[in-house]
Amino acid sequence: MSRLKKGDEVVVIAGKDKGKRGVVLSVISGDNKVIVENINMIKRHTKGNPAQGTPGGIVEKESSINQSNVAIWNPVSNKNDRIGYRYLKDGQKVRYFKSNNEVVDV
Repeated sequence: MSRLKKGDEVVVIAGKDKGKRGVVLSVISGDNKVIVENINMIKRHTKGNPAQGTPGGIVEKESSINQSNVAIWNPVSNKNDRIGYRYLKDGQKVRYFKSNNEVVDV
């Protein structure tokens, strides 16, 4: 199970974009990969389609990155952090930062 969700702010901890931060655009659960905004940019040569009005050329887009190479960003401590799970009093399962026990999302 992935500990990252769409919309989480993450920081890259390994690879060519090490140290950069971005927002998770999508999670590919089967391959343990995520697509992060403006991280791991690739150039794709695309052919135009006049019927749909899409121009051809070189398009830059985000490629997937392994989940083990990113860590969630903790805005309270301004550092990357690890995620844990726990249940609240009403039985709701939530994620929390392991360094300061703050709840990520309620």
